[in-house]
Amino acid sequence: MLEPLVFDGKVVIVTGAGGGLGREYALAFGVRGASVVVNDLGGDIKGGGKSSNAADKVVEEIKAKGGKAVANYDSVEDGEKLIQTALDAFGRIDIIVNNAGILRDRSFGRTSDLDWDLIHRVHLRGSFMVTRAAWNHMKKQKFGRIIMTSSAAGIYGNFGQANYSAAKLGLLGLANTLAIEGQKYNIHCNTIAPTAGSRLTETVMPPVLCESLKAEYVAPLVLWLSHDQCQENGGLFEVGAGWIGKLRWERSQGRIVRKKNQGMFPETVRDQWDNICDFTNATKPANINESVATLVEVLSRVETDEGIAPNPTSAMATAASGISPLEAVGQKLPESTFSYSQTQCILYALGVGMSTKDDDHLKFLYEGHEDFSCLPTFGVIPSQAAMMDGGLGSVPGLNFDFTRLLHGEQYLELFKPLPTSGTLTSQARIADVLDKGSGAVILLDVHTYSGKELLCYNQYSLFIVGAGGFGGKRTSDKAMSTVAHPNRTPDAVMTDTTTRDQAALYRLSGDWNPLHIDPSFAAMGGFKSPILHGLCSFGFAARHVLKQYANNDASRFKSIKVRFVKPVLPGQSLQTEMWKEGNRIHIQCKVKESGAVVLSGAYVDLHAAADGSPQILPEAGGLKSELVFAEIGRRIKDLGAEMVKKVNAVFGWEITKGGNTAAQWTIDLKTGAGALHKGPYSGKTDVTITVSDDDFMEVVQGKLNPQKAFFAGKLKVRGNIMLSQKLEVILKDYAKL
Repeated sequence: MLEPLVFDGKVVIVTGAGGGLGREYALAFGVRGASVVVNDLGGDIKGGGKSSNAADKVVEEIKAKGGKAVANYDSVEDGEKLIQTALDAFGRIDIIVNNAGILRDRSFGRTSDLDWDLIHRVHLRGSFMVTRAAWNHMKKQKFGRIIMTSSAAGIYGNFGQANYSAAKLGLLGLANTLAIEGQKYNIHCNTIAPTAGSRLTETVMPPVLCESLKAEYVAPLVLWLSHDQCQENGGLFEVGAGWIGKLRWERSQGRIVRKKNQGMFPETVRDQWDNICDFTNATKPANINESVATLVEVLSRVETDEGIAPNPTSAMATAASGISPLEAVGQKLPESTFSYSQTQCILYALGVGMSTKDDDHLKFLYEGHEDFSCLPTFGVIPSQAAMMDGGLGSVPGLNFDFTRLLHGEQYLELFKPLPTSGTLTSQARIADVLDKGSGAVILLDVHTYSGKELLCYNQYSLFIVGAGGFGGKRTSDKAMSTVAHPNRTPDAVMTDTTTRDQAALYRLSGDWNPLHIDPSFAAMGGFKSPILHGLCSFGFAARHVLKQYANNDASRFKSIKVRFVKPVLPGQSLQTEMWKEGNRIHIQCKVKESGAVVLSGAYVDLHAAADGSPQILPEAGGLKSELVFAEIGRRIKDLGAEMVKKVNAVFGWEITKGGNTAAQWTIDLKTGAGALHKGPYSGKTDVTITVSDDDFMEVVQGKLNPQKAFFAGKLKVRGNIMLSQKLEVILKDYAKL
């Protein structure tokens, strides 16, 4: 049973509460124990007129349900009067929901002074006046919750609403500053951008959309942000139709376009424009300090020739560690080429413990075998050249001792089975640099191609001992995360004993580090004897999964992620524990003799078996969409449970051709592990979409915006229209054409 949120003893003012969203907020607070001041001037949508009827009616509704409420009919510009009403009636003020608003939509050229001023007076000035009047009361009682109401028009802009958009974004700036100033007094200020059917939105939305966007789907967020349990502060949230999303700023890495003692020219800006606007490795500054820190580092770097640093501490830390994320992140390493024959594939298989004593290993060891294949984890070998050839040492901002480099984690994903011979090219770039205090972590992304076709993607997580403390961030959304294994006995365990020469054999695949063969070099690293390569253990574990759950079918392999924990000595036994969850196999690898964990947080993702996949249907009547739905069906087999969590809806599709229904599909992402149905559907869909075969393909390929298609009549929707925003999860991420 969920613990209910109550507001007993709290006093809330809701402005513009005579109808729409404001009414819904006031009623919701009232039934949960708050004393409510229902403010509404009673004017029309353009700000004209005045009436007490709207506020009085809501007060009566609250009282009829056993709540406490009083009406206030003042303009929000008279903020002191609103607060005084709360003090006179209830003795305090705890929560303010700034909701009052009007519209005076005009194209920019036709916007009058009155159109501009009146919108700002009600939305921005009104919210300021009410909040300022309550501020000192909240400071004294060490509690306050303030909600500002912005809008999608303020965040993104909207034709004909320049006045409204400017005011609404101004509210966000006001809220962000109040969140900072109020923090130490337990006054939290957050901003919402609601989408709901109201007298304001009905002027810009179709009736069918307004009907689906109920105000009751917004109120729960407002109540949570207003509760004393909620510690959110300074957040911006879009909300509507039962969906809530948090927004944040994103910034490209940018480029420095001037040099010391030289001018800055528009031609330089022009030449660097693509890099300036490249969001590939974007950062997400959360406050003004993080924003200014970038400029401080820029100034330090520009002045570095004379050692002038506006932030000496930061500059000294960077110099001591040799790590500068601003310089390094986004840098590309020289492209590397890797040519190999079937010999290298066989040598690699032997290096990770395959043997002719196992008949089912022969397909990886004998080039004459009818199913001769390359082990999937061979995909790490071509990408190693990016580091082994010295490319990492040439990256600006990465000045460190390579003897302190440790391999922390590895991710490999295959996009098709690896060929048994060929010439591949790898493109590597620094995805991010993290400060872990005791060291630095470099995330290196490597994409490997055969010609123009992407074969595999590797992410190396490299730990540089002693290179931390440069003031960088500790985490990154660019990192492929490890995942803890289930808390139960393993579903399967497989053990292989490495040979005394395992490291000597594996190094022939390209990792020539003497740590793995030279006793004196190993001793310098603190090891009593040479150790096994981490990627060798990685290969052992992956082939254990491939044998246990994929019958050694290399085409079933999709991806693997591991964290390297402790070294293995050649001759020790590697024991892989496996937990099957759908097509994900969680793994943990140990040294059997000592029980020491070698690989942790690891998993292997497999493609569904061919006999468990839906049949790829031929095009019926020339429908191009058939293959898309067949691909979606295959992906549901692989990732259905994950998609159900993200989407939680049933979509119906009616594909037309020549004006007639040519095919029907249902994508069930609400129950079980998901399913795809073709033909008439006996169950209930949450939303049904009718679209022509050609327009469907335009949407899937990103050539036609779904919203524009809807308003143009090309895409018709029945049911919960707002669920259509989840189509991106299905079409963009999973239907790879």
